Amino acid sequence: MHHPEISTNANLVDEDRTEGPTLGEIGLQHFVPYLMNRIMGAYNGSLRDDLARLGLTTPKMRTLAVLSVTDGLAIGRLAVYAIAEQSTLSRAVDALEGEGLVRRSPDPGDSRATRVFITEKGRTVFDRIWPTIRRAYEKMFAGIDAAERAAFTATLQKLLVNVRKEDF
Repeated sequence: MHHPEISTNANLVDEDRTEGPTLGEIGLQHFVPYLMNRIMGAYNGSLRDDLARLGLTTPKMRTLAVLSVTDGLAIGRLAVYAIAEQSTLSRAVDALEGEGLVRRSPDPGDSRATRVFITEKGRTVFDRIWPTIRRAYEKMFAGIDAAERAAFTATLQKLLVNVRKEDF
């Protein structure tokens, strides 16, 4: 039986095939994408209750976090930085705007584009969740010295360059 989500097109499968170990040979505990997803799942889970108390979801929190650092982003760029599909981000921005935490403004350089800005109320809400985020971040790096952290961060930045679709 053919399943459309499982490609049987030999060109799609074989073009990218290279010699090397299988996932079983690598092992999940040594497969970086698996480890990164596990880490971020646990990290996001550790924030969930505190976010809920403030009426925030992960996409809403990420939106406020990004805008607290780089305000006035176009929706497409904000979606990339907030790590959300554009439709998910648009719903988050709609909700945040309804709560008075962000505002939209037409892009003066592109009449088709909209920019999103954090409001003072949005900054206040983000400032309330920041200590929780910072504690979770510090817990994640417990027992890891400054040199290891710096090397790890540099490696992650290189990985991001290798996998990103955008030039930012």
